[in-house]
Amino acid sequence: MPILNKIIKKSKFFPNNPGIYWFSKNGKRIYIGKAASLKKRISSYFRSKDSRINMMVNEADNISFKKTNSVLEAVILEANAIKKYLPKYNIKEKDDRSFVYLVIPKEDFPKPFIARGREVEKYASRSNTFGPYQSYRILKTTLNLVRKIFPFSNCRPYQNKPCFDYQIGLCQGICIGAISKNDYQKNIKNLLLFFKGEHKRLIKKLKRENPEKIFVLHHINDVALINNSKFGNWDFGFGISAQRIEGYDISHFGGKEPVGAMVVFINGAADKSQYRLFKIKNTKNKFDDLAMLEEVLQRRFNHKEWQMPDIILIDGGKNQIVRTKKVLSELNIFIPIVGIAKILGHSGRAYSGDQLVFANVKPSVKKLLISSKIILQQVRNEAHRFAISFQRRRRSKFE
Repeated sequence: MPILNKIIKKSKFFPNNPGIYWFSKNGKRIYIGKAASLKKRISSYFRSKDSRINMMVNEADNISFKKTNSVLEAVILEANAIKKYLPKYNIKEKDDRSFVYLVIPKEDFPKPFIARGREVEKYASRSNTFGPYQSYRILKTTLNLVRKIFPFSNCRPYQNKPCFDYQIGLCQGICIGAISKNDYQKNIKNLLLFFKGEHKRLIKKLKRENPEKIFVLHHINDVALINNSKFGNWDFGFGISAQRIEGYDISHFGGKEPVGAMVVFINGAADKSQYRLFKIKNTKNKFDDLAMLEEVLQRRFNHKEWQMPDIILIDGGKNQIVRTKKVLSELNIFIPIVGIAKILGHSGRAYSGDQLVFANVKPSVKKLLISSKIILQQVRNEAHRFAISFQRRRRSKFE
């Protein structure tokens, strides 16, 4: 009991930061875990009524921790530590075959995928493998989040037809030859550094190549990784909070079945319970996207009972932003507006990136929004996906 009291006393000095922690006995780690808040997570062990947890806690003679910049980083650090130390309480209830691993093939245009422990050996000689991870869901969520920072492709190279992921910014365009092998491999190298847990090397590399991704790497959507726990407002520190972001997209199929989609992100995480679809009713010209956007915004802000957004994000450029600002001005609403416009290549067809367009945004806030571009793209992509999925369901009824 004196040893347990010593551990409890030590745990009170744990920080509220994300990170990993471990219980040890005689200098050997017997359990490793991750946490969004190290302090809260560790304190929960001493209130547990689970006999297995109590057995582990009573066996330990020490606890330690390592802070990380994000929950995302903690997920990777935990997996690498479990692989290195093989703590008995991590593997006691799981044989190696039930763990999951990330596999990144050693190819010109690799497509990362998740494999079960019983499968991973057959890929080991010709792939980079990472793990073990104790949860398929957490690894899948992590991979989806990291893909927004370091895009990779799941399609076939040079298939001469853009895949859906390319259209929403998740694929770099190997399907249509829009990216070279060398440029694609640069992104894969960043992905490898991330999953190896070589954070310092990755940050140093990003400072040279793409500094804005450093901010995103530290802030992107940690909420999705910790069982819907809330981190509080995503506060820019410039008198603006981005607790609620609403993203809008207009979609139609050749002027038929036009719809406006609204998605809602709370504290950086999608809240699908607040998504809304607006079937276009009042706009006669079903090819007039600006008029349809105006209709959707007017109908949305007629709902006084809905919470007001902190930021409005529009899938579109200057014209869409001007129209959105007009609608809000007429309603005496002042909310920062961000548009994401596609940049086309010299041919006028190939997609080569996104440009942010602003209205009602202070210069200081604009700078930080630019550094958060990938997070904003995530909202745009989700609005587009939501609208497109509705269109597909509608079309399937008539086919």
